[in-house]
Amino acid sequence: MITRDIEEKLKDFASKFPVIAILGPRQSGKTTVAKKVFSQYSYILLEEQDKREFAQKDPRGFFRDYRNDFGLILDEIQEAPQLLSYIQGIVDEEQSTGTFIITGSQNFAFNQAITQSLAGRVAMITLLPLSISELTKAGMLPDSYEELIVRGEYPRIYKTNSLLPQEWYPSYIKNYVERDVRQIVNIENLNAFQQFVGLCAGRIGQLLNLSSLGNDCGISHTTARAWLSLLEASYIIFLLQPYYVNFSKRIIKSPKIYFYDTGLACSLLRINSADQLKEHYLRGGLFESLMVSELIKNRYNKAQEPNIYFWRDSQGNEIDVLIEKANSYIPVEIKSGYTVSSNFFKSFEYWQGITQESPKKAEKGIIVYAGNDEQERMQGKVINWKNISLIT
Repeated sequence: MITRDIEEKLKDFASKFPVIAILGPRQSGKTTVAKKVFSQYSYILLEEQDKREFAQKDPRGFFRDYRNDFGLILDEIQEAPQLLSYIQGIVDEEQSTGTFIITGSQNFAFNQAITQSLAGRVAMITLLPLSISELTKAGMLPDSYEELIVRGEYPRIYKTNSLLPQEWYPSYIKNYVERDVRQIVNIENLNAFQQFVGLCAGRIGQLLNLSSLGNDCGISHTTARAWLSLLEASYIIFLLQPYYVNFSKRIIKSPKIYFYDTGLACSLLRINSADQLKEHYLRGGLFESLMVSELIKNRYNKAQEPNIYFWRDSQGNEIDVLIEKANSYIPVEIKSGYTVSSNFFKSFEYWQGITQESPKKAEKGIIVYAGNDEQERMQGKVINWKNISLIT
């Protein structure tokens, strides 16, 4: 079993909060980590019809019968959200910690329901698919980034070497992504939605253009925006927001589109092998998506919100990632090439020039690239992709 970086934080929060909520996409390992860390707790899967009906019709009897002296894990709590108000009453009465562990696969209005019902009582943690750090510690990290991009990082792919990504991802998209979307909202034209998801994959690492997305699959700008929100709610895509605070120049304000898992994106793009990826026009965008998602995982695995943006002006000057700290920024450039070039550092020189008067300090930049060598140069530091977790 792969050790997850979030495990120690879960134990810590269980000693401080009465409720721990583990959120994230389906099959990201929420159930596994909850059962491992809280092995003495009772466990209930609310997707099982009899358990769900019991919870819905007799919540007090449900808690009486299924809780033990240690606590209760309620898996897929979004199937019975009315339990949240009863949980509130129980924890307020008992004034104990680590009483309930709840998991959920949708972060749409459901997150809001948790915070409204359990405000001040719940620690919310997001668990995404495996990280490079976790795969490295388990001795399972593929040798090349191309292989990692195609395989993706969902735990199921790493449980057995016989399961191929091209076998698992289509089923995942069908059984989970589309089902969850239909549970949130009724989509009449499922074929158009499937095409829309594929078009999002085809724009990975690019600026979001809702009108173009809508036109290409025959839907309105409004529908495209709504469907994009659904994909965000299901932890399929995320939008990296531009940073434009304290800049007088004309700055691009559209977000960039990325996938939390590149294996899923490759499946949508019909990329089934590392060799196919090496020749694909989206190789750079997929590598960038992998690295950006790793930076997000690094934050979530510390129970912290992501603090990353990108920056681009109207003249095409760009920083792939800006990591914002309290009093400084760290500019990060992501390069899929295997050889370090002096051109990699040009954006840092420009960035340093325009941030001279900024109230926040511009720290030395970092290049993340596909090669193995690491260097410390005057213009910035060069690290290989396997060490992305070292960036904080």
